[in-house]
Amino acid sequence: MIFAKIAGTGSYLPKTILSNADLAERVDTTHEWILERTGIVSRHIASLSETTTEMAVAAAKKALAAANTLPNEIDLIVVATCTPDKNFPSTACHVQQALDIPPCPAFDLQAACSGFVYGVSVVDQFIRSGHTKKALLIGAESMSRVVDWQDRRTCILFGDGAGAVVIEAAETPGILATQVSADGREKDILFLDNSPGATLQMQGNSVFKLAVNQLDKIAGKILADQNLTIAALDWLIPHQANIRIIQATAEKLGLPMEKVILTLDHHGNTSAASIPLALDIGIQQQKVKRGQLLLLEAFGGGLTWGSALIRY
Repeated sequence: MIFAKIAGTGSYLPKTILSNADLAERVDTTHEWILERTGIVSRHIASLSETTTEMAVAAAKKALAAANTLPNEIDLIVVATCTPDKNFPSTACHVQQALDIPPCPAFDLQAACSGFVYGVSVVDQFIRSGHTKKALLIGAESMSRVVDWQDRRTCILFGDGAGAVVIEAAETPGILATQVSADGREKDILFLDNSPGATLQMQGNSVFKLAVNQLDKIAGKILADQNLTIAALDWLIPHQANIRIIQATAEKLGLPMEKVILTLDHHGNTSAASIPLALDIGIQQQKVKRGQLLLLEAFGGGLTWGSALIRY
């Protein structure tokens, strides 16, 4: 039987850092107001010349090195993003060209902030079917280009960056289970129109309530389906959207915050990049270690949500 496992991770963050104090010079806000409501201190912002593709490639190179994998060994590329450089060709095709990866399936996946978890589910099935041996999965976003920098409700939340993983076929389970879903009835509480100059629109209170309820349900279900309890988890690696959502979810699950990987304070919400960024940072900090049980969970516009239970 074929299974899928994470062989290596990598991440990239733009050099430019925008602090809460910097934002206070642009909009009517303060460091204290932002920190109290979101848990964010600063975020990384891509330069005018820095593209989603470039960030994706930089993260991918680190993941390939960590996995001891050459580009010509990759036979599937999936990029989760809602801020591609072009509608087409896909960001994945641009990554393929930049890394000189031979012809193989390459496509973008758009599930907003849930995109990376959706990607884990898709890649897992490609590998389990025998179609793929080594895949490159990337979450990359340039969220700073789609927010209204005059709207303090949204511009304080988002940042840019990319995270990547190499997932390969294995004889023992790595990705134990994935669950993804969506409810299009909630499409209007978080969206970005595809029109010139459009900016992200969000009903914060509605997103908060739905996110906490769904994240609690999906975490409980995926663990129960595997005959596991929350006590079995070594780390929860959630989408880094808002500290209050993360804390409320952990509390509902009965999970101490000491078991939650947090990068929100210095990354902000990087949409589909947030989980792979947090995963790689957790590994770099020697918190996340081989053999540990990880639960990834996310929610995003759509409304989409998903989880992945992984033995790292």
